[in-house]
Amino acid sequence: MSDTKEFRSTLTRYLKARVPFISIRSAERARVLDILKDIAQGLNNAPMYVHTLSQGMRELVSSRSANDDRSVHGALDFAGQQIAQRQNLTFVLTEVDDIEADSAFARQLQDAVMLAAENGGAIAVITTKPVWSQLQRLGMSLVLSAPNEDEMLEIIHEQIGAYRADYQIEWDDADEREAAAILTGVSRIEAENIIATLLANGSIVKADLAQLTHAKDRIFADISGIERVQVRGAELDVGGLGGLKRWLDKERPLLTADLRERGIRPPRGVLLVGVPGCGKSLSAKAIAHNWKLPLYRLDLATIHGQYLGQSESRLKDALSTADHVAPCVLWIDEIEKGLAGATQGAGDGGTSTRLVGQFLYWLQEARSRVFVVATANDVSRLPPELLRRGRFDELFFVDLPTPEERREIIGIYAQRGLKRSVDTDLMNELVDLSDGFAGSDLESAVREVVKEAYLNGDAAVSNELFRRSFQNLVPLSKTSPEQIESIRAWGRDRAVPASGNPIGGTANPSRARRAVLV
Repeated sequence: MSDTKEFRSTLTRYLKARVPFISIRSAERARVLDILKDIAQGLNNAPMYVHTLSQGMRELVSSRSANDDRSVHGALDFAGQQIAQRQNLTFVLTEVDDIEADSAFARQLQDAVMLAAENGGAIAVITTKPVWSQLQRLGMSLVLSAPNEDEMLEIIHEQIGAYRADYQIEWDDADEREAAAILTGVSRIEAENIIATLLANGSIVKADLAQLTHAKDRIFADISGIERVQVRGAELDVGGLGGLKRWLDKERPLLTADLRERGIRPPRGVLLVGVPGCGKSLSAKAIAHNWKLPLYRLDLATIHGQYLGQSESRLKDALSTADHVAPCVLWIDEIEKGLAGATQGAGDGGTSTRLVGQFLYWLQEARSRVFVVATANDVSRLPPELLRRGRFDELFFVDLPTPEERREIIGIYAQRGLKRSVDTDLMNELVDLSDGFAGSDLESAVREVVKEAYLNGDAAVSNELFRRSFQNLVPLSKTSPEQIESIRAWGRDRAVPASGNPIGGTANPSRARRAVLV
């Protein structure tokens, strides 16, 4: 049973049972009223009225005006008078405010509900806010969520089906299912507007599937809780990390596939740990760019609030927002900084521990198409629960680049900044000079050469300039070798090498074999 059908069935039972108060949580008022109108047509002995500020009180099925007073208080007074005189009446209020707590209007509504209970009446409210507990306990509550994937597929069928004879429609059944997966999370009217915008071009082609993601992204452009990150593809070539890339290529089709019959969830994400400056954050941006998905950043450090429960509420809102904008990539940079308090016994009244529990529950149980890319440098500060199987799909260790990876990375930065490749003999020399360099070190060394080319012209670039730039840079592996070895020792027994090669050049058959199979 779809979510809408279940909602309709449950609401029908509540109205037949004459439940005196029904709160309906939904941001789609028109969709709720359409469902109520269908139900009302099947309940001939139970007239139904609806109030809006623009039209006042009117009979729902016939739209005849029932009361000229358009105010909410006037509507509630009219409802009370009618309920006292007649039985089996239902009144639907769509513009209620100030019912979240004990207020004058909430008490007035409570009195009307108690009157409805005595006379077989019912009062329903459509709201996006919680309801005062004393009022809610007089009745029942329902939630109408955004259309699910099956319902979204029906909407797409309805929108484009009538145009197939006159328009060029390239979408087949598989494309429509992918479109439904992309649009899941938006309201019906938002989905209809998006499809209508595509039809306005006079055709719907395969490439329009990418436009759905952009259109959905614009709907949620000003959301709070997570930050939209603009990705510039020209700067997102990631050298090396062959094992990670192969794994991602295998997982990508599963993100928008319908996996419900198989009983598995979409890919949940990866945790990237390892040496600082080796491309973990860049990988998050590259994944979003290559998968043609919007990238959002969740900064756990800014989640913490000064009041009790504020941090948990902020995290809940942020994760809920991520569910709504799916499919997307959610980037959590240096996740250990936001969750470290749980492992260090922080004196925060248990807030950090609750945040960890809340985040891990969402990570494991949510079924939205949110692909999480979390990065960490200081692995000792990671909560042990985060590393358990079932949280992330895989844990990758990003090590210092191998000679072949350094060759690739130097070539990428040289081509980007100098618009030319590096001579083979010079490249071999630079690869040797850069032993122990992280990816950021290689970028910094090449950048010095590019700056010289910009200031003094390309003729100023020489082999000696390259050598000097690389020789003048002292990498972290030379200044803090103990730190690097400690990170590597942790990764050898716990993570899959992102490069597909043994971590630190030391053989580890079991983990290396897993990297080859991805």
